Amino acid sequence: MNINIGERAIGGEEPCYVIAELSGNHGGDIRKAVALLKAAADAGADAIKLQVYRPDTITLNVDHGDFAIPMDNAWAAYKNLYELYEYAHTPWEWLPELFAEAAKLGVELFGSVFDETSVDELEKFAVKAYKIASPEIVDLALLEKVAKTGKPVIVSTGLASLEDICRSVTCLKQHGCEQIILLKCTTAYPTPPAEVNLKTIQHLKDTFQCPAGLSDHTVGIGVSIAAVALGANVIEKHIKLDDGEETVDSFFSLTVAEFQTMLAEIRRAELAVGKVDYSLTPGANKNRNGRRSLYISAPMQQGDIFTELNVKSVRPGFGLDPQYKSLILGRKAGKDLIAGDRLSWDVIQ
Repeated sequence: MNINIGERAIGGEEPCYVIAELSGNHGGDIRKAVALLKAAADAGADAIKLQVYRPDTITLNVDHGDFAIPMDNAWAAYKNLYELYEYAHTPWEWLPELFAEAAKLGVELFGSVFDETSVDELEKFAVKAYKIASPEIVDLALLEKVAKTGKPVIVSTGLASLEDICRSVTCLKQHGCEQIILLKCTTAYPTPPAEVNLKTIQHLKDTFQCPAGLSDHTVGIGVSIAAVALGANVIEKHIKLDDGEETVDSFFSLTVAEFQTMLAEIRRAELAVGKVDYSLTPGANKNRNGRRSLYISAPMQQGDIFTELNVKSVRPGFGLDPQYKSLILGRKAGKDLIAGDRLSWDVIQ
């Protein structure tokens, strides 16, 4: 089943849809946010994604207990979840400028939503799709709200069991959403490659009969390219500016140059996947001389017997196929031959 986000079809044999995730890599600076939009668009991203929340729409301003960030967490520098999200969020007053910039760039811009108010906010900008982050997959009221917009919905599965995924897909469909994309995701930052389990992407496709892909939190580009080779319809990857500044997600994000390289290699991988085909391609056909075939290896006169001393399997491949050698040995030459002549049926008596 193919799904359209704007003018772009996703699924089936369509090229992989590549999403640049800005997250909080703007570092609280709208100029950097605009620069990231331009960089992602120039790199060739199909879409750019924001995270649309406010600290008080995603957590409580509590320092103790469950709301304190553990010391072994990647974001332990922030005293609690509220402080982390205060630093990382994209201010909603930026949205008009960001959407206007995306329209000028001709690139799709949409967002992950984290509560019903963020859906209302994005509806002001006529977004073409919504993203549900994996921690929100259990929030059925949010899923219902998003489904009722009638837009395609991309769902990450990083913290979800198969039962959770089934429940979320059922909820979306029950409230009018038939255009669903599921992303395999591992909620670890950065994700060790051994924990990615890319084979799950095809299982998601088969189980839910929808396009599927990868929200990739690994370091580097190799895992995303492997996912495309295994049939991913969508790749989502964090992007940061090449300025060396540390931002909230910079430690597992791609620089603009790396993101551009990833896109180029994804398109190369798609070409390489191709189809099941055992025929010689035009490029390979030019190298037929790399095959072995049968040639005369010593001078012969008409009537001489073909033997191991005057027939040899060698390169290039323009003589008879070596499989016929046993049929030819013991037969007579139909004409005078010299070393290097191709062995063909018309020189055999």
